Amino acid sequence: MDPKLVEVTQLFERFKAAFVRNDFGACTDLLSHLKVLLTKFPSLPPSYQETPNAVQELTIARDIYEHAVVLSVKTEDQDSFERDFFQLKPFYTDTCGIIPPSPQEYPILGLNLLRLLVQNRIAEFHTELELLPQSALENPCIKHAVELEQSFMEGAYNRVLSARQTVPHDTYVYFLDLLAKTVRDEIAGCSEKAYDYLSINNAKKILMFSTDQELSEYITEEHPEWEIKNGCVFFQKAKESQPCKEIPALQLINQTLSYARELERIV
Repeated sequence: MDPKLVEVTQLFERFKAAFVRNDFGACTDLLSHLKVLLTKFPSLPPSYQETPNAVQELTIARDIYEHAVVLSVKTEDQDSFERDFFQLKPFYTDTCGIIPPSPQEYPILGLNLLRLLVQNRIAEFHTELELLPQSALENPCIKHAVELEQSFMEGAYNRVLSARQTVPHDTYVYFLDLLAKTVRDEIAGCSEKAYDYLSINNAKKILMFSTDQELSEYITEEHPEWEIKNGCVFFQKAKESQPCKEIPALQLINQTLSYARELERIV
């Protein structure tokens, strides 16, 4: 076997051992070294040179980048996720006839869709979706992301919040927790505008918390301006703290009259 391939294989085994024991600091250091070594493989994108070890090089490189994507989720680093995913993507799109499909392909593609949804990059979400074959839409990982986006767009926030219970892959939990926080913040913002107060039971139901403690911790961390007393959550304090915006009525009238005069001249 080629010495460079042997070195990468041995280093990758050390990376996987560190990954299993959740030593993410060691994983990050080993990953940096692995990425440098991968640059010496001529068969990798974008050159795709046909070499005697091309299949082995492409396979182990894809495996390394797949682990890199999962590592970025474990370390909650969305910037690293995006970089590693873009390095990985050509292995899914351009090597179909060279190496066998990866069992991690659809879980990772679904994970990327979920990331775009969490970051509210809906246009990119649909672009990525359109690049997938029709058969991919039946995969549980892709289907889960698509149904989540539909629920989010429809405002069916209860389905979004309950989606954590049906994740098709354990790596999805991180992004689903971020999405749940976004949804709860949206519900909370609507609630404080619609009501002066809610009973604690109703507040728990609306925000989908199972215990009083979870609700109390959320209010303390995210909405300290709310007040809990007499078995209710009061939003009035939050409303009073929001400055009222003055409407420049006279300026709007003058502008409207000016537009009308200009319209008469044109006619």
